[in-house]
Amino acid sequence: MLCPVALLALALALSAFAIGTTEFVIMGLLPEVAGDLRVSIPSADWLISSYALGVAIDAPIMALLTARLPRKKTLILLMSIFIVGNALCALAYTYNLLMMARIVTALCHGAFFGIGAVVAASLVALSRQASVVALMFTGLTLANVLGVPLGTWFGQLFGWRATFWDVAIIDILAFIALIVSLPANKEEKPVHLASEISALANGKL
Repeated sequence: MLCPVALLALALALSAFAIGTTEFVIMGLLPEVAGDLRVSIPSADWLISSYALGVAIDAPIMALLTARLPRKKTLILLMSIFIVGNALCALAYTYNLLMMARIVTALCHGAFFGIGAVVAASLVALSRQASVVALMFTGLTLANVLGVPLGTWFGQLFGWRATFWDVAIIDILAFIALIVSLPANKEEKPVHLASEISALANGKL
């Protein structure tokens, strides 16, 4: 039987798999998306860039907005946003709506990985922190190796929307796994926003 820390690491890995698949699978589905929404493939390319920009811009903003929330609630909230974002991607009937849905989905990406890694590392001894965080990021690796090609194949076979519905189902499974495995840490130290922002003054960062 798996220990609580292993269960949490697997739940985070499943979440990372879903997030990574959503980010990259659109690349293999551009012809299907462009044809369905009646836009050129170069225009559809912006669905990739918009997600990347969303991650870069939204990650620090989401980290600051959720800084005072308990980490369990934050991870569950971020995964909820991700579920909604993927459902909106599957339902989008215009290019602009799909673009908006991609940006919504990107809201949780960076913050989830940052907070998830902190939570996973905080539950084990210093000597095991790297291995637990690595297990979480295994989900991202598997997303590129398995999730993206399988999602592309599935989308080409049943339509690109089916891929996003499938990812949304994986999101729901990850959401449930997080609720079950995340401990309610009542001893969390409050995060001071000023100290978080001051970290940007570090030249190495």
